[in-house]
Amino acid sequence: MGKLISLVLLALLPFAVSAVDVYQLSDPEQQKAYETLTSELRCLVCQNQNVADSNAELAGDLRRQVYEMLQQGKSKEEIITFMTDRYGDFVLYNPPLKAKTGLLWLGPMLFLLTGLGMVLWFIKRRKKATISAISSGQQAEIRRLLEDEEQP
Repeated sequence: MGKLISLVLLALLPFAVSAVDVYQLSDPEQQKAYETLTSELRCLVCQNQNVADSNAELAGDLRRQVYEMLQQGKSKEEIITFMTDRYGDFVLYNPPLKAKTGLLWLGPMLFLLTGLGMVLWFIKRRKKATISAISSGQQAEIRRLLEDEEQP
């Protein structure tokens, strides 16, 4: 049984090794820039995955593109400009604050303020409903009971 498991694991080893392309640059600064860029760029076909971690074919193409551009001597800013010109600000995990991306930055705050406003409105409305639920006759009865209690 142990030999069978070992054989199956050995047969699956090539699939695990070839999951993600690894590009090595000779310059340590370029290698660091490559790793930073691939972690800051979003995979366009995956949900919540960066290019470095994605196994998608497009992510592999983007990793190769970043690698080639770094080898050509392009700066990080030039590569980001190229990617955003080609794919839009969505390719960045941290898009810049512009008119187009304003909703991305302000949307969560707007939802929070709207929710808070609705909660306050609901509480105020509910408080008003309990106060108005007491009739004038009941209010007079309460006053009479309080006055009787104050007199010894």
